[in-house]
Amino acid sequence: MAARRGPTFRRRELGKELRRLRERKGFGTKEAAAAIESSESKLNRVESGHNQLPRVRDLEDLLDFYGVTDRSDREHLLMLHRDSLSADWYRPYQNSMPSGQPLYVGLESDASAMRAWHSQLVFGLLQTESYTRALFATAKPVDERTTEFVEESVAIRMKRKEIVHGDDPIELRVILDEAALRRVVGGPEIMREQYAEIERVAALDHVTVQILPQSLPTYRSLANFVILDFDGGLEPVVMDEGSSVMTVSDKPREVWKHARKFDAMREGALAPAKTAEFLHRLAREIDDN
Repeated sequence: MAARRGPTFRRRELGKELRRLRERKGFGTKEAAAAIESSESKLNRVESGHNQLPRVRDLEDLLDFYGVTDRSDREHLLMLHRDSLSADWYRPYQNSMPSGQPLYVGLESDASAMRAWHSQLVFGLLQTESYTRALFATAKPVDERTTEFVEESVAIRMKRKEIVHGDDPIELRVILDEAALRRVVGGPEIMREQYAEIERVAALDHVTVQILPQSLPTYRSLANFVILDFDGGLEPVVMDEGSSVMTVSDKPREVWKHARKFDAMREGALAPAKTAEFLHRLAREIDDN
């Protein structure tokens, strides 16, 4: 299969190249932004891949400012820019997404493999629609959200699941803490449906789900995180939910740190073959209650 290359991927590639060119010339973002009559904050978001560079004229002015004269180099960057301007599928829902999530969701769509850890809730790509809706509906009055926000949030999460169930699915490895499975969302019936869904998805050849029992005295990360791997030479990316703002980083030190965390929990978790048995036991317990 060809490597995925969506608008977010292209936008991030372009941003990294523009940062490399700027730093090679020794310019700060303030100087570079002034060259295209923009703000430093906007250029920072372009270089990080969060925002598009809307006008091709701005790109050409930046390349002139950085002294890029080679025709093939300029054509390559102009092609990246053109591809980055395509509309991401999540654009209609962007107002319902927390800070940092649009960039992550766009990269998620382009990833070839994913490693994820979730400690308090079922991981989003494993959730049923009923579980997701109950989750957002419960928080609705507390967070003062609208019904439209709830429905858009559910739609986003269900749409994201296509990378697991489509024709060219992502390789998915998930570790769930037992606490995430015991936390009742929406009631026993929804939880039974959710256990069955995890078992069904875990049976797919490209999916591995492991459970970390609460009784095991082993390492557990306090924050949820996801590591995305890509074909075609783009560096892995880690998304960390350790603060109120979702952070996305491709810094090797951050990726390696989270990869070590994942490996430590993978070694401590039950073998994948034990997942279905564990879920059956949880379903029986919730029936008894």
